[in-house]
Amino acid sequence: MGRAATGLAATAVLSLTASACVTVHGEREVVPAATKAEAAKALEDFSEAYNKADKAYDPALDAGHVTGALGAINQAGLKARQVNFPNGNPGHVPLELTDAKFTIPKKAGWPRWFVADTDSNRDQDDSPTDNRWLLVFVRNGADEGWKAAYLTILTPKEIPAFRTDTDGFAETVALDSGALAVAPRNLSEEYSSYIQSGRPEHFADGPHTSEWRKAREKDANLRGMSTQYIDQPLDTGDFAPLGLATEDGGALVFFSTRNFERQTAAKGVRLNINDDVKALLTGEVKSTITKERVSSQAVLVPPSGGAAGGAAEGSDAGTAGRVNVLGRLTGLTAAEGS
Repeated sequence: MGRAATGLAATAVLSLTASACVTVHGEREVVPAATKAEAAKALEDFSEAYNKADKAYDPALDAGHVTGALGAINQAGLKARQVNFPNGNPGHVPLELTDAKFTIPKKAGWPRWFVADTDSNRDQDDSPTDNRWLLVFVRNGADEGWKAAYLTILTPKEIPAFRTDTDGFAETVALDSGALAVAPRNLSEEYSSYIQSGRPEHFADGPHTSEWRKAREKDANLRGMSTQYIDQPLDTGDFAPLGLATEDGGALVFFSTRNFERQTAAKGVRLNINDDVKALLTGEVKSTITKERVSSQAVLVPPSGGAAGGAAEGSDAGTAGRVNVLGRLTGLTAAEGS
């Protein structure tokens, strides 16, 4: 699944407490989503809660503070690990997020959101090529706190340059924007269709597109077992896409999908089921198991009629005007036997 589906990320426990509010005079006023101080406090609260919950393997510790794809992935992951490790995480190492850079857009109405670009102590050294954790924090109303909706892990070269105003605030992109090669609201449906059928063909080749499709085709028919896949869009409510305009006229967009994997064993063949799957399993596995996963993607979308730049010099992002899937975080959320 690529580095964005590492065990740590797929089971991360994320939590945010309510921070100071942005004063808004009317829902139509265009204002910054947060101040840098509020964003920094949200990240600090996240780090503290992450470490407490990861150490305990307790989904209740962050149930009210995550949402969307990230919430679905991590709540299910923690539930499974709590079953398998009732005394907590025996290998817990405190997470440290440093060198934080905040991209905060101006917008009217809700939800409000921002991106925290951080370094983590999960890499082996402090080289310039260390991966960066991009966390998307969302707030749905004046009486609600910040919740973590998306996480993607990228190299510095993969992170695009964002369009900002004279005050340094970023610009969101409309869900139905005609200025982009693909409107953000259509990405979930089109990506799901592409992964399953290969169409539409405007996704760039890579580990989260063409290579993933080839891997699934290879595993579809193995000796004694067949596997079927169903991919569905997941793009409403807290799973809605979020996009930031890039300097080249394109956008970095975060969106979600749902994937089903149905494995059927031939007569006399026993399906191999690991402990995490067993912990989330309902029903009895006789010859078939269906695994449900939620997946979140971070993509570079080129401007309509052009090729995307956006990423740092040396990146191959957005070649030939295609949507480039930079990162994908996937986690098992349910399993059913029959």
